[in-house]
Amino acid sequence: AAHVLQEILTVKSDDIVGRVKAYEAIVKGDNTLEAGIPESFRVLVKELEGLALGVEILSEDERQIVLSEEDIPEIPLDLGISLEREELGEDSAE
Repeated sequence: AAHVLQEILTVKSDDIVGRVKAYEAIVKGDNTLEAGIPESFRVLVKELEGLALGVEILSEDERQIVLSEEDIPEIPLDLGISLEREELGEDSAE
């Protein structure tokens, strides 16, 4: 049970928002960090829905939480990180 709790409370490698927040917290020296929703959880929900199982995600106060693609912010843009690069084989002189 302790290992399961640790997995639930820690930032996962596929939690895009959590990773960025963890990086920002490390840089700023901030010790407060809340984990986001791991991508593997979103995949699990989609797989269950694909089996025609209704999945409702509820908050602590019994309100429904809706997962959508809009929940994932444009993190690289927020941090000023450019993910664009030249492809291999392209001529940079053009």
